[in-house]
This record gives sequence, structure tokens and C-alpha cells, in this order.
Amino acid sequence: MSCFGRIRPVRSVTHIAAIAVVTTGLAACQTAGKDGVIASTAKVELSPASANAIAGDMVSKLAEVVGPGKGTIVLKPDGSPFGTALETSLKGWGYAVASPNQKTEDAGKIHLAYVVDGFEGSVLARLSTSTVDLGRVYSITGEGASPSSPLFIMRHG
Repeated sequence: MSCFGRIRPVRSVTHIAAIAVVTTGLAACQTAGKDGVIASTAKVELSPASANAIAGDMVSKLAEVVGPGKGTIVLKPDGSPFGTALETSLKGWGYAVASPNQKTEDAGKIHLAYVVDGFEGSVLARLSTSTVDLGRVYSITGEGASPSSPLFIMRHG
């Protein structure tokens, strides 16, 4: 058993295709603000336990891709439980977290945006930087949330 509890297999090729279409479509939900930082949104209300579980898993995967504690994360949270949990998890992994209007050194600055949305009773979470997008589907449980799909990784240029 993994540290996330029991992971259910994806039900069918159709389910995988639907997840891929929705996850790809989430990119259209992210628009650059006037300060050049992507606006983040949590379109589904999560309990603090679910938000913490999803944010913790996604940040651990982000750290695997970009390195733990490398650079300053520039984040424009939306005030949702997920935004709060994400910021806390980033700091727990050793990242400095700044808002878009804070002065930071350009070297090592990582602009990060997120989208959290519901789909067929599951939650889709996506983290985006200028170099990589990470996405995963989660099932909400009584204790929080657990991954119900593989991690999607899309590298840019």
C-alpha cells in the first residue's frame, strides 16, 4: 500500500481520454494577469484535509521535477483552502514564496499557477510553471484525498 492509501485503477480508455481532454482544457482557464503572472483558481471547494493532501502530493512532485527549495516561487493564490495549503506546502519543502508585487531577484524566480476543478466526482489539480505543467486526478476521501490517476507531466520547450 502506498503512503496515499489505496489507489484505484483508471476505469477505461474512455475515462483516460476524458481526463486528458479536461486536463488539457484547464490550460485555457489560466490567463495572464496585468503583472504577467498567471491567475490561479480553485473552482471546487475542498475541505482543509483534502486541500492539504492534494497540495502536499503536488508539491512533492514539483520538487522532484524542479528540485526542492530551488528559487523563489511567485504565486498569486485565490484565497481558497487549496491556495493556502499550497503556499504552506511549498514553504515546508524549503521554497521561498512571494506574491507578484514583492521584489525578488529575477534569478531563480519560478512563476507558479494552479487550477483545481471537479470532474465526474473527482478533483483535477494542475500546477503550471513556464517550463512544466503537472496534473493529477484525486478522489476525495473521509481523511482527505488520494491520487486516482498517474501524474501528468508536460514539459515546455
